[in-house]
This record gives sequence, structure tokens and C-alpha cells, in this order.
Amino acid sequence: MKSYSFSPISSSDSKILILGTMPGTKSLELNQYYGHNQNNFWKFLFSIFNEDFSNDYETKKALLLKNKIALWDVLQYCDRVGSLDSAIKNEIANDFETFLKQHPKINTILFNGQKAAAFFKKYVHLKKEYILITLPSTSPANAGKSFQSKLEEWKVIEEII
Repeated sequence: MKSYSFSPISSSDSKILILGTMPGTKSLELNQYYGHNQNNFWKFLFSIFNEDFSNDYETKKALLLKNKIALWDVLQYCDRVGSLDSAIKNEIANDFETFLKQHPKINTILFNGQKAAAFFKKYVHLKKEYILITLPSTSPANAGKSFQSKLEEWKVIEEII
């Protein structure tokens, strides 16, 4: 089954770019980044910025933009059955050269998991230096670390902003 990523959430003020691999089945169904209610991405961000959690997608997007964070996926499309990154085949990366030229204030790229970082390194060759940080996946499939342990690693965002 062919899967396509979403358009980025970004503004001209974005300083950090967070990259996932490709939206999962539930996210595609809802047409929302990190739409699976067991994915901790949004819980982490609301916690990091000391905001009350909201399930409203517009509120979630506003939280990113208010904190100068852009959100996108490494892959533009791929073939995949289910939601696991390990099932991805025939992948094509997004156009980061154009995106980063349009967002010159971005200096740090955070990867939501090892697979996002691996696909980025495989397909994207940057001309400018960026700080690249791989964080633990917020996916419910990443059960190797506790919520609190992963949240502590994600708090690197506070140091960047």
C-alpha cells in the first residue's frame, strides 16, 4: 500500500525541525501528525512547554509554531503495510534542500527515532551544517524505555530554544 506524508507544519520563524519517518495508519486515517492516541509525541511537547494537554489538532499545531518548531517527515512516500517503519519499502525522501532554503532560521534537526535518522542520512545530503539529534521514538512500538526516560531525552528541546 502506497503511503504519502503530510505537508510540513512550519513558519518562517522555525528554528527546530522535528522529523518522523512516515505517518502511521491511524495518523493517515485522521490526517494528523502523530494521530495515534498511544503515541507520546504531543504529550511530550505539551509537557516540555508546560502547557495543558489538548486533543485539538489546531491547538497542537499552534503549540509547535509558537515555539518555533517545524514538523515534517523524512519520507515523501513509500510502500508499507501497517505502521511499522521496518515494513517500509520503495521509499522516496522529501525535498529538504528546498525546504531548508525556505526556512533559513532552522539550525537544529531532531529525529523522532532511529529509523527517521537512518533514512535522512541515507537520502539527504546537506550543504549547510546543522545540529542533528536522534531522540527515542515516541511510537507505542518503542517500548524499550519508559515514558519518563524518553521525556527526559526529549527535553533537549528546552536547551535549543
